[in-house]
Amino acid sequence: MIKAVIFDCFGVLTTEGFDRFRDKYLGDDEPKRQQANKAMDEVNMALIGYRTFLEILAQLAGLKPAEVEAVLEANQPNEPLLEYIRVKLKPKYKIGMLSNAGDDWISEIFSPNDIKLFDSIILSFRVGLIKPQPEIYKLTAGELGVETAECVFIDDREKYCAGAHDVGMKAILYDDFKQMKSKLEKLLNMAEKKSNLL
Repeated sequence: MIKAVIFDCFGVLTTEGFDRFRDKYLGDDEPKRQQANKAMDEVNMALIGYRTFLEILAQLAGLKPAEVEAVLEANQPNEPLLEYIRVKLKPKYKIGMLSNAGDDWISEIFSPNDIKLFDSIILSFRVGLIKPQPEIYKLTAGELGVETAECVFIDDREKYCAGAHDVGMKAILYDDFKQMKSKLEKLLNMAEKKSNLL
């Protein structure tokens, strides 16, 4: 039985500033893209500071750190998804947020009412773990008071969905709201029917 739905933040609950930056300024330059990804992982693990992270990206793109910051921070809430959580999911399921984040941007992006939708918010820099490490998924399930097998995890990165699968969660790779809603509803309906048969 599914008891919790867990969402990634950047690229799912919001539009993704880092992806926009990387695609626009680094293009198909694979070595630079890999350096940017490495810097993102390091800031999310609190191995480097946010200023250092901005300086690395600025150097890769030939921009000033302030210009990079403006692109990264242009994260907008995914309003249709938040409304769907509020109306359809929150009354029936525990709701979690699990994000690789190098700083606490949550209160800058989301309204207090949006933040109240989440029973647990796990940010990587706070816990010293990042997706796809198994411990961060287990920690999130534990915070929600459920088993990993009772969770659906939704992310826009395949490797993070695979990490969720590895600990027993169901996972949905997010492309857009319509696709995610269709897949999630099928999964929840199947789980509901299965639990009714037991």
